[in-house]
Amino acid sequence: MRSTKRSPKTIDEYLASVNANHRDALQKIREAIHAVAPNAKECISYGIPAFRLNGRALVFFGAWANHCAFYPGSSASLKKFRSDLKGFQLSKGTIRFSPDNQLPVALVKSWSKRGWRRSTMTERDQKEALHLHNESVRSA
Repeated sequence: MRSTKRSPKTIDEYLASVNANHRDALQKIREAIHAVAPNAKECISYGIPAFRLNGRALVFFGAWANHCAFYPGSSASLKKFRSDLKGFQLSKGTIRFSPDNQLPVALVKSWSKRGWRRSTMTERDQKEALHLHNESVRSA
């Protein structure tokens, strides 16, 4: 549903180019992300709105002709919340929704918070967390 005339440089420009219903739904997502990751920087990446923190992508979202989409950045976290996503069309790393069946703000906040935690961890912290996770899986 975006204008093909010119690529947006900001999320405001992007939102101005989509229809009002999609704009409202995406603005709610934008506000939810800001609520849990206030230091995240808005940007346009791959032609759609995204948030970055410490140089790493947190989440992406966008509007298309017949739906909106949220990209949590991790297909693993998408699998974890699969039961909360009944009624939404899912594919690897993508949740499609419509303005009249919007993605729950609580889930957007949860994914954004998970991305924020990942992006603020040092490489050593990430390796330790992975090691602890692997140990717990083996002992289960």
